Amino acid sequence: MTAAVDTSPAPAARRNPLRRALPFIILLALFALAAILAPLVAPYDPNAQNLLGRLKPPGTVARNVHYLLGSDELGRDLLSRLVWGARVSLLVAVLSVLISGVIGTVLGMLAGYLRGPVEMVVMRVVDVFLSVPAILLAIITVAVVGPGLLNVILVLALTRWPRYARVAYGQTLAIAGRPYVRLSAFMGAGPFRVLFRHILPNILGAVTVVATLEFGLMVLFEAGLSFLGLGVQPPTASWGAMLSTGRNYVATAWWIATFPGLCLFLLVLAANLIGDALRDRLDPHSR
Repeated sequence: MTAAVDTSPAPAARRNPLRRALPFIILLALFALAAILAPLVAPYDPNAQNLLGRLKPPGTVARNVHYLLGSDELGRDLLSRLVWGARVSLLVAVLSVLISGVIGTVLGMLAGYLRGPVEMVVMRVVDVFLSVPAILLAIITVAVVGPGLLNVILVLALTRWPRYARVAYGQTLAIAGRPYVRLSAFMGAGPFRVLFRHILPNILGAVTVVATLEFGLMVLFEAGLSFLGLGVQPPTASWGAMLSTGRNYVATAWWIATFPGLCLFLLVLAANLIGDALRDRLDPHSR
């Protein structure tokens, strides 16, 4: 007597993990849309001060200014600063992920395919970088080169490329020995043609998952540096700087720290859950 085999189709959520993350994809898209359209979405100038309207709670109207989410210690509209702060956070995250992803992926593929001295040098540098906490390395570097938007992007990119290099290196080692890759090299294809024509398309999924997870981390790193005064400088709106200011008014003006913290939480949560769903989608064995 043979056991019955369940041939019913898997639920849609199991077949496509991205469906589970659809609400978070929408949330991330809303943050991106607000950042792109910040000049149109923000109700007021984020740097416009109104000392008669300082520390007003949400819903207050002062001097014809409607503070929907309240005002800060200088009477600036908190909602407007949140919208413009989203632009800073997403700009830093996207550019740092792109730069570090390109650098790390290329170096990891070269180390995994060329082997020998290239592998030894690249992977030893990767080990050195990974042995130091990333946020500590970023703080030290920014303290040396100076704060600012461009410096934060470059520092985060140059301190996070080793993670991409490690993933690209391992994936390249697994793919480089496959018959079609070896045949391509035997037929006269150069190393760069083999790397970018045959290996890169096969490791792009794994690198994309890393980039998605790194995105949320870059948002947190930018906020942390700005919180310490080493990131984006005033009067530019930044969620980390708003949190730093709000800690001084937690008892009297809770909204200054609460709303930026909530935005950070939602953005990082959305990025991480999308990364998890993307990993499950590209690698069914990890489900």
